[in-house]
Amino acid sequence: MKKIQAIRGMNDLLPGDSAVWQYVENTITQILQRYAYQEIRFPIMESTDLFKRSIGEVTDIVEKEMYTFDDRNGDSLTLRPEGTACCVRACEEHGLLYNQTQRLWYMGPMFRHERPQKGRYRQFHQVGVEAFGMEGPDIDAEILLLSARILRELGAADFVTLQINSIGDSASRSAYKTALVAHLESHKDKLDEDSQRRLTTNPMRILDSKDANTQVLLNDAPVLWDYLDEASRVHFEQLKALLDAAGLKYEVNQRLVRGLDYYGKTAFEWVTDKLGAQSTVCGGGRYDGLVEQLGGRSTPAVGFGMGLERLVLLLQEIQAIPANISQIADVYLVAVGDVQKEALQLAERIRSEIPALRVINNCGGGNFKNQLKKADKSTAKLALILGEDEVAKSVVAVKFLREEQPQQIISSSDLISFLKNLV
Repeated sequence: MKKIQAIRGMNDLLPGDSAVWQYVENTITQILQRYAYQEIRFPIMESTDLFKRSIGEVTDIVEKEMYTFDDRNGDSLTLRPEGTACCVRACEEHGLLYNQTQRLWYMGPMFRHERPQKGRYRQFHQVGVEAFGMEGPDIDAEILLLSARILRELGAADFVTLQINSIGDSASRSAYKTALVAHLESHKDKLDEDSQRRLTTNPMRILDSKDANTQVLLNDAPVLWDYLDEASRVHFEQLKALLDAAGLKYEVNQRLVRGLDYYGKTAFEWVTDKLGAQSTVCGGGRYDGLVEQLGGRSTPAVGFGMGLERLVLLLQEIQAIPANISQIADVYLVAVGDVQKEALQLAERIRSEIPALRVINNCGGGNFKNQLKKADKSTAKLALILGEDEVAKSVVAVKFLREEQPQQIISSSDLISFLKNLV
């Protein structure tokens, strides 16, 4: 019988890897809490119209990449390809936006039917950060400083570069698109295939083309900055002043655009040269028109998405994962003879009185030698040995597994205070 395997581009996360992910996720979560951002959770499946109206019907995501199907009622549903539209839908549905400010975050899987490659999968994971109801550049700066702190505290700050740009309001983008298309039409036969298609669907994405010949053609193309509205110019200059004052280094990249239609004004990416073609670790910007576009009242908003697969790959590439991440347990309880009842009770007592200590209680029997082998393999620092003699004397033998120290005999009454020194 043929074995059933995981769907292509949708990967298992095994115990050896999940410890790394937990470290990254916990670090990010703690930082978000320090900034007083609140977690929001929404379904992985939404009405297809949500993404058509937010992302744009003529984008690559909607046209080629979404996992869309009809349910039994004939409704068109889609596995979420990104989180911002879902977050806006949830906030608007539950009345969280009108005349209010919100600082929110979420974490979880997204789905896009792309060609799987390292750092780009069909099921991928993102942490998203969204702030609503604040129109000044100060919240843009806070979002950027927050993303910088995440990368810094994970040890990646020296391997990433912040690129920023302003893509203006809808009117200035429309005027720029007209000028850009007019310029590129005369060179259409020299454009790469994707750029030729985008010329009629999403021409600003051509600026982000990785094709070298297309980039050469763009050298003489109109510059977006020349078409910016005054409000966007002022906003961008104020943002740069705030970042300068905070000491956050950045590069202005006038070819930087975002792949989704709803972005305007501030756009940014954290990029690295350590991951080959998949250089963007985090990206985001302003989307002041999206709430209204989805049926709500006009609401300023800014946010970012950070890809966890790429972030983990980057941390592994630069060897920024702490060495003790793979440690499974602190204490392994070896039970020799007919002492299973006492061993279970002792393990529960330790867990109750020292919650931070990770305890494995040997289950399934085995002789003393085999249990010690399991204890050593568990990565625990100590083996607590409990046999019938120890139970009779109300003591526990302590064997040091990682240090050259003699075995000790500790009374049961003193064991908790002895173990607390491990935490």
